[in-house]
Amino acid sequence: MQAVLYVSHGSRVEKTKVEAMEFMESVQKRVDVPLQETAFLELAAPDIAEGFTKLAEQGATKIAVVPVLLMSAGHYYEDIPEELAKVKKNYPDIKVTYGRPLGVQERLVEVLIDRIHETGRDVPRDAHLLLVGRGSRSPETKQATKLIAKRLKKKLGVKSVDTCYLAASKPSFDEGLEAVKQKKHSITFVIPYLWFTGLLMQEMEKKVQNLREQGLTIELCGYLGSHPSVVAALADRAVQAVQSDHGVSESYGVEESKAWWI
Repeated sequence: MQAVLYVSHGSRVEKTKVEAMEFMESVQKRVDVPLQETAFLELAAPDIAEGFTKLAEQGATKIAVVPVLLMSAGHYYEDIPEELAKVKKNYPDIKVTYGRPLGVQERLVEVLIDRIHETGRDVPRDAHLLLVGRGSRSPETKQATKLIAKRLKKKLGVKSVDTCYLAASKPSFDEGLEAVKQKKHSITFVIPYLWFTGLLMQEMEKKVQNLREQGLTIELCGYLGSHPSVVAALADRAVQAVQSDHGVSESYGVEESKAWWI
């Protein structure tokens, strides 16, 4: 029997877990598979082993593992496969396929544009966009983030777009904000490329508010959240994982010309 295991990052913030579970419920309604469970990589329960075991006990013979990740980085290549390898030893007859992160998609760029417009502010040509990624040691993360920034710049027709990161990559978010202070644009839109709320989002809100109190015209846009296009994107990844023969140890490749850069 076919099953799907969605693996989300996890957070200490209860609101983040609630958001994630509600989001998964919306996704599961779009995926025609009899057995579906959500697990967390860290900081929340159930973990991967618990989610996998629950599906196995319900009669799953094939499990499509769907990473609830925006980018292909350490969690995708190392952490999730390591946890799957451990639990798979207990269920050697279950076939496991491994899905893809969302990657760079035009519909996700459009979600970011929606979040900008939701601030209620006009986006003049001299506006500045600061795209904020979570960050990773993987070069793919910066490659993907820069591509998203490039698409935003083209679609909105603005002159200035920069990228920065909340962890593990440079420039840091603090460095990005310092550059905002120096450039003095008519308005700056800080655009978090984050899936759910959490401690990182809370920290961003504090720092943006501090700049606003210093007299800068700056807006913090909403995170991706449960936008219908994001729900559809993950549902599509789940269907692809179900139909795939792609194993956990294989690599998809990262060039812009590859299929997942859509």
